[in-house]
Amino acid sequence: MKTHKTGTREQWLAARLELLDAEKALTRQGDELSKRRQELPWVRVDKDYRFDTDEGKGSLADLFRGRSQLLVYHFMFGPDYNPSRPGVGVGAPGRASCTRAPLPSVLPP
Repeated sequence: MKTHKTGTREQWLAARLELLDAEKALTRQGDELSKRRQELPWVRVDKDYRFDTDEGKGSLADLFRGRSQLLVYHFMFGPDYNPSRPGVGVGAPGRASCTRAPLPSVLPP
């Protein structure tokens, strides 16, 4: 069993405040990275992507269904995916789910 250092309450408080400063700095760094990520330039999608959907073949624009934003869930299922629990779908109404697995294997029965 691992043993831990022991000390006084004052030593603990000093170490805890030092750790708190480091945690706050890490949070600020993460916030700055998020801001920089959001400021990345947009790039026009020129490729004609085609998708198998529950309504047939569709384009990227079709997935938006007239909306200005698209929320996509990317499931890391490969083309050989075989659901271990039949009937468990990965989609949700109004959201796009993206996977390389065959469409019938991820749609509810």
